[in-house]
Order: sequence, then structure tokens, then C-alpha cells
Amino acid sequence: MSTFSPRIFATMLACALSPCAHSQSDQAGAQDLAKKLSNPVASLISVPFQFNYDQNIGPTRDGEKYLMNFQPVIPVSIGQDWNLIVRTILPVASQSDIVPGAGSQTGLGDTTQSFFFSPKAPTSGGWIWGVGPAALMPTATDRLLGSGKWGLGPTAVVLKQEGHWTYGMLANHIWSVGGQSNRAGISSTFLQPFLSYNTSNAWTFTLQSESSYDWKHTQWSVPINLMTAKLVTFGKQPVQFQLGVRYWDHAIESGPHGWGVRAGVVLLFPR
Repeated sequence: MSTFSPRIFATMLACALSPCAHSQSDQAGAQDLAKKLSNPVASLISVPFQFNYDQNIGPTRDGEKYLMNFQPVIPVSIGQDWNLIVRTILPVASQSDIVPGAGSQTGLGDTTQSFFFSPKAPTSGGWIWGVGPAALMPTATDRLLGSGKWGLGPTAVVLKQEGHWTYGMLANHIWSVGGQSNRAGISSTFLQPFLSYNTSNAWTFTLQSESSYDWKHTQWSVPINLMTAKLVTFGKQPVQFQLGVRYWDHAIESGPHGWGVRAGVVLLFPR
């Protein structure tokens, strides 16, 4: 994880935006795919690789963390009117000085698995929605990379797409239901409000937050993310490149503080 370089990502992005990377006909298709990517329950197979860097972590603010989230999204048709959207988040982290004296850790974190049952058509008012269960699985390879708990709870998303704009909210709540008895229980709410603007040439500008509230310790974590993305095609393969910044408006004492960086690459597989 620590080998990820913003310079390498910038070089990839520059190549992607060069005229040789795509044609005018590709642009029209890219615009439509970029808009679908702004919809968390779109009927579109995507494989995002999301890279994050945060700093000023831990009680002494000496820690830093590199995090790569592998986030495949797979829609499954379950009849004429409904889709099941399977969303997975598998984190791979490399961190140091998160806890004084603990040194560094590298490995897998806990996996979050969500299932959204979503109508294939929007409502008469144009709203798109999905609801279903979410699960937390203790897949972490190090104690400091995960909770040691199994978790379950509900998840839901609602959004609307009007012209170039997409806005909505994704949320879930997880309660611990098992796992290591010597680890703290979980009762956590996740809220992701989002607003994005898609241009006619497949640029996407997004403002969102990935806030969480820990009911056990009555603590908020509120990162604000500002992202820009460009979708291009290499031959017949659509790819979206993302780059942005994050500011921690509110964080737990042992969490990140100040500014962070996010970059991403999303592989798309239209049907």
C-alpha cells in the first residue's frame, strides 16, 4: 500500500486524457456511464480501487495510514421489476504509530457486505431507491486493523438524477452480533450524503461525506470529500480515474485530523 504514488496516478490520468485514449463516439457512451457511476444502485458492474491517505492519527497525532478499498459492485436481476445490487468493501491498510508503541501494521481490514433490493425503474417522481441488509465480517489480519466482531444491520439508499445533477443519501447501521468476547461491541451509524455534477464530456465533480456515529462512545467522525473524476475508454474498456481531497471536520480523538488525499481507478463492465 505504501508504494502507491500520486505522481504515478497523475501520469496514468494524463495518458487517459490524451486524444489517443478515446474517440468522439466513446465520449457519448462515457457520459452515460459516468452518470450511472453516480448512482450506487445502477445496473452496472463496476470494480473500484480506492486509495486513501490520512495523517495526524492517534492520541499524539503521529500516526498515518494508507488504505486501499477494493469495492466491486455486481447487479443481479431478480425478475422483471427488481435488481439485487451486491456491494462489497474489502480494505487493505498499511499504518504506523496509530497506537503509541504499537509500531506499524499491514494487512486486510474488516469486510462490509451490503445487499440492496432496488426497483429497476424510478418512482413516478423520479426517485431511485434501494434497501436491504448489511453485514460486517471480521476479516482483519491484525488486531489493530479490525474490530474482531461480526455485525448485522439495515442499509438503504435514495437518490434523484435530474439533468447533470445527482443527489441523495446512502446509510446503514451495524450492530455487533458475535465475535471475540474481549473486544468492544459495535453500534454504529454510517451516513453518506452526496451531490455530483456530470458534464457532457464525462467529467464528474462530487461533494460528499462519509460520516459515522459511534453510539457506544457517542462520537462522530465527519470527513468531507471533494472529488473530480474523468471517464474514458481504452479500446472497449471504460475506466474512470478519480482524484480528490478530504478534510476531517470532526474526528474521534484517536482518528485522523486535518487533510487527507483520495484517488481511485474504476473498471466498468457494461452489459
